[in-house]
Amino acid sequence: MPVPRRFDRQPPERDTTRINERIRVPEVRLIDDNGDQVGIMRTQDALARAQEKDLDLVEVAPEAKPPVCRILDYSKYKYEQVQKQKAARKHQQQINIREIKFRPKIAQHDYDTKKGHVIRFLSGKDKVKVTIMFRGREMAHPERGEMLLNRLADELGELAIVEQRPQQDGRNMVMMLGPSKTLVEDGAPAAEAETEEKAPEQQRRAPQQHETGSALPAEIEPDKI
Repeated sequence: MPVPRRFDRQPPERDTTRINERIRVPEVRLIDDNGDQVGIMRTQDALARAQEKDLDLVEVAPEAKPPVCRILDYSKYKYEQVQKQKAARKHQQQINIREIKFRPKIAQHDYDTKKGHVIRFLSGKDKVKVTIMFRGREMAHPERGEMLLNRLADELGELAIVEQRPQQDGRNMVMMLGPSKTLVEDGAPAAEAETEEKAPEQQRRAPQQHETGSALPAEIEPDKI
């Protein structure tokens, strides 16, 4: 029975780009350091031309027939590529989906608190999945949940866009909200400040209780029919 390895001894990824003497094909299509097409020539002659300019011969299109090579400073080229990748990752925006859960007969105080969380999530440029949870005989009146979702969407008209209209999903009704173009481009620090002022002290001490939608405040139970 083989003994399991304690450490991962795999070698680091190797740069597969072929440069200089690692280019083994007899002919290449050459592009000089000014970006001009030189044409097809012997690999040895192309390498000699690169060495005369104290630069590298780099294979940029190995799948071509013959492969395309370019004369350039490979170290500088790799550095510029890394910087471009970092810049692309920096400007890449990650969208998170938050969830807030309501009941069809939620109290006004709880509604205002959860509405404040929705505003805070939208101000953070996150999408918000708003879920109405039905229990028992509440399933006979789905229009109450739809009215509540439409009311929320109307009150957040300047901050949110409705990406998915209210839809029934089993015992739940779901609506998807996304940040408006104004929030995406400029942000909304004023909206966040207003939310914090309206939130009670108890909610500010434990904000994580409602962010996941896993724990909900006390709600008014539906009338028994």
